[in-house]
Amino acid sequence: GIDPFTGREGRCELNPRLREACIALNQQLNRPRGVTSRDGNAARLVAQEWFRVSSQKRSQAESVAGVLRGVKSLGPELLAYVVNLADGNGNTALHYSVSHGNLAISSLLLDTGVCDVNHQNRAGYSALMLAALTSVGQEEEDMAVAQRLFSMGDVNAKASQTGQTALMLAISHGHQDMVAALLECGADVNVQDADGATALMCASEYGRLDTVQLLLAQPGCDLTILDNEGTSALAIALEAEQDEVAALLHAHLTSN
Repeated sequence: GIDPFTGREGRCELNPRLREACIALNQQLNRPRGVTSRDGNAARLVAQEWFRVSSQKRSQAESVAGVLRGVKSLGPELLAYVVNLADGNGNTALHYSVSHGNLAISSLLLDTGVCDVNHQNRAGYSALMLAALTSVGQEEEDMAVAQRLFSMGDVNAKASQTGQTALMLAISHGHQDMVAALLECGADVNVQDADGATALMCASEYGRLDTVQLLLAQPGCDLTILDNEGTSALAIALEAEQDEVAALLHAHLTSN
């Protein structure tokens, strides 16, 4: 049939087997007690097919868009269910598309309006945190998707196991573009991880001078915070022999 979005002749959006499973699953979702373990077959088939189409390194945005249209036409509950499906490791299609750098797919998922962007996988990371870990390269549209993710999600959420924020992850991987984007989207520079460390301590330890400058320029950046061992960012810089960073921190402390 004609695709109402593009006016083009659309490819068959859900193959008959998947469509049948989606219809069955949709009926289950709309029952008072929802999906039970007895209904496993339809749910399993839909999950298998969804991850196959959306979550591979070579997944294509066009195919994902087709499945999303087909699923959406069956109802909003089904769309929310499918978009937020998580596999055994707690990863959703959003986690996979971000980590594979398939940001056109991430964009389609965000467009649905029902995507849970703050869902953490079993390792404790949200897709937003994974975006901070990936280098989007020079693609402007990719950076725009990352920024959209940062503004839609909880930018200050902590990874459940380490207590690290997206800002800390971006710093430890040396992604200055992500650091800047996160700060623009309201990342808090003074959050502390499970060890009591801040983003500034992390940047100081790695000797990332440009990042340290960027963090110090944030209003309210607190240099006096100590980690669980009672160490400050300046002490960490000195200990790591990051002399330039130490000099910068020292100058900042004495001028304020």
